[in-house]
Amino acid sequence: MKDYALIAYAYDKTVRIYVSTTTNLVEEARNIHQTWPTATAAFGRFLTASAMMGLMYKKGERITLKIKSEGPISNMLVEANPEGEVRGEINNPEVYIKYEDGPKKGKLNVGAAVGPGFLYVTKDLNMKEYFTSSAQLQTSEIGDDFTYYFALSEQVPSSVGLGVLVNVDQSVLASGGYILQLMPQVSEETITHLEQVIKKLPPITTLINDGKTPEEILNLLSDGTHQILDKKPLSYTCHCSKEGFSKSLAALDQETMNDLIYEDEGAEIICHFCHEKYHFTKAELEDINNKRKK
Repeated sequence: MKDYALIAYAYDKTVRIYVSTTTNLVEEARNIHQTWPTATAAFGRFLTASAMMGLMYKKGERITLKIKSEGPISNMLVEANPEGEVRGEINNPEVYIKYEDGPKKGKLNVGAAVGPGFLYVTKDLNMKEYFTSSAQLQTSEIGDDFTYYFALSEQVPSSVGLGVLVNVDQSVLASGGYILQLMPQVSEETITHLEQVIKKLPPITTLINDGKTPEEILNLLSDGTHQILDKKPLSYTCHCSKEGFSKSLAALDQETMNDLIYEDEGAEIICHFCHEKYHFTKAELEDINNKRKK
């Protein structure tokens, strides 16, 4: 199944719903960053939520989301846009923590891997300044933290469900999520009904692993009352280029540039998002240096 998201209204247009499947996207991220199982689950949830959130913006806009935390994973950063494209980086990909006891014994302990911290969202709305808002992590399970963020920073009561199922060979077996957002005119009756729907809904990864499509999951969440507004492909996409990194090199101070040219006699830059390597020869660096002087 290809990765995509649905955007819909439901319950007489009083609830907006985003539903996505991101199995391929998260597997691509796992391969690039070589994440261990619990890091895969945490990073995958973060990528999934960010991908859906990116769809809330207009063409040409983009958002940067960052989790700064005290757990072993430390920081995670994701960029997302309205085209369904995301890319990200994770500070420590080698984290594998399970619950030792209790009802979740043996399952991946994302909360412990992430730890206490904050979620930051920076919006590039094609204006002179960027806008950044933040919220303290509540459980560090990612879904609950986005739910809290939407209520606190966006003033939109929401429910966010996310999941990543990791296979025994550490590959991603299933990944996806949903965001329910209540409109101002929603009734108490609908809110109560939604609470029961969410309570009875199987884990999102169970549904996806069982072959359920976003359309079928949307039908469960909306109780058949939905109206699909849009369908968007989702992907892990990095638009880095040698030309882009040339501009970054041109912004270096002269002393650093001299070191690269005359001592190192070249430079290699590795993109943090996709790990693509770009090599610059001594002649190329001299050309960049001469052009910026002019």
